[in-house]
Amino acid sequence: MRGSCRPRNTRDRAVCTTNCPTLIVTVGLPARGKTYISKKLTRYLNWIGVPTKEFNVGQYRRECVKIYKSFEFFRPDNEEGLKIRRQCALAALNDVRQYLSVEGGQVAVFDATNTTRERRATIIKFAEQNGFKVFFVESVCEDPDVIAENIVVSSPDYIHCNTEDAVEDFMKRIKCYETSYQPLDEVLDRDLSYIKIMDVGRRYLVNRVVDHIQSRIVYYLMNIHITPRSIYLCRHGESDLNTKGRIGGDAALSARGKEFAKHLRKFIQDQNIKDLKVWTSQMKRTIQTAEALGAPYEQWKSLNEIDAGVCEEMMYEEIQEHFPLEFALRDQDKYRYRYPKGESYEDLVQRLEPVIMELERQENVLVICHQAVMRCLLAYFLDKTADELPYLKCPLHTVLKLTPVAYGCKVESVCLGVEAVNTHRDRPEQFVVSSFHQWLTDHTSLFVHVVCSLAPPEPGSRAQC
Repeated sequence: MRGSCRPRNTRDRAVCTTNCPTLIVTVGLPARGKTYISKKLTRYLNWIGVPTKEFNVGQYRRECVKIYKSFEFFRPDNEEGLKIRRQCALAALNDVRQYLSVEGGQVAVFDATNTTRERRATIIKFAEQNGFKVFFVESVCEDPDVIAENIVVSSPDYIHCNTEDAVEDFMKRIKCYETSYQPLDEVLDRDLSYIKIMDVGRRYLVNRVVDHIQSRIVYYLMNIHITPRSIYLCRHGESDLNTKGRIGGDAALSARGKEFAKHLRKFIQDQNIKDLKVWTSQMKRTIQTAEALGAPYEQWKSLNEIDAGVCEEMMYEEIQEHFPLEFALRDQDKYRYRYPKGESYEDLVQRLEPVIMELERQENVLVICHQAVMRCLLAYFLDKTADELPYLKCPLHTVLKLTPVAYGCKVESVCLGVEAVNTHRDRPEQFVVSSFHQWLTDHTSLFVHVVCSLAPPEPGSRAQC
């Protein structure tokens, strides 16, 4: 539950004093990577459990003006264009209000140029009226190669144009903004909360970070980069416990698991990857898989498999027999369910956050991990929801090659041709959920009896069990 968002005055500005919703506002000329930053930040915050949504004003404009003609639309003396752009910004802010005030969102990302102090003042006033905190993210870049790449790759306005025409028109569009661009200023904007990212991460300027969410945003943005690279994800080779249908444990590789490790070595060699780093968990089966590569590797305790607690090394059939309520509860909400004396997927995501941060900092990495861990990592890169995450398919003896592209991630799945058991459990059908409710109904009298027998009777009264 959020606390009160009544503002108090600090100088001439009203601010929230508690955990109010946050409005992230991008600032910068076109083709500076603002949408790239917005999408990555939205994906990260959702992954760590902070409900976040992006509001791209350019998309509102495209829905309003179906056919883009030329840079003339953005000329500062084009009154009709200015009116439409202003209306689109207001429409986006109205949707921001709906999301943060009604729909339960915690962070909204307002993705637009917001290049003038007047526009930013309007947004600040809007936030104050609605009890939102504001955090600005400004991207400043003068590298012509980066700008040209952003034009070609990122703008839907030019999907039917050749590269040369697109660059020429977009450069003229940028000129339309340059005349009125007022960057965030260390003196004039000293009371604002912001991060200024210069030349895609070569330098940063951070000002007035006021809460935990803003500090996490800053930490994340200071770790991402745009250097081309690939991340390879795979599970360990098949283990002895895998062959017996048992979960968890710290078993060694089976004969087929050892064969997979040899195939993995050949696959990695054939990829001819520059400066590849290899990460494993601290569990025997990932270490044995990495040993076969004949290359240095780094062990991460954070990459250990989800802790199944009292259910470690049990078969699912045994869990259902000995812990029927736990088995049913896990099928009800697999992401948030925590094994007795163990972990949930939600716990695992929090444990893996340092791994994600380091993956964002690195270039080419091979991560040899476990099924639940791989699902969590994959959900981050593919922007999957908490509901989808526990059911992502991550088969044994298959390598996933993830290559970051414009606003997402390209995935290549490579099966290395070594047979293995199938450890995937599909999402239960509705009738299973219904049977859980029936099970609770059937055992209600038992629960009442236990509770009543534990509760001492009031003086002068009889227990009614």
